Amino acid sequence: MSTQSSSGRRSFFTGIGALAAAGVAAKMASSPPDTTPPAEAEPPPGSGYRLTEHIQKYYRTTKI
Repeated sequence: MSTQSSSGRRSFFTGIGALAAAGVAAKMASSPPDTTPPAEAEPPPGSGYRLTEHIQKYYRTTKI
């Protein structure tokens, strides 16, 4: 393999990498970051832990 061919490929892949990085940087620069905080939704009332029959049955099966 010749030195010329090997260095040519390296230059090609270096150029492709630089082009991709420039494209990503341009894309990120064109869209401003979203600075608004996310709205926190209130959970519906009664959506917490409930001690139902199937949970009590499970607790009974785990007793030693």
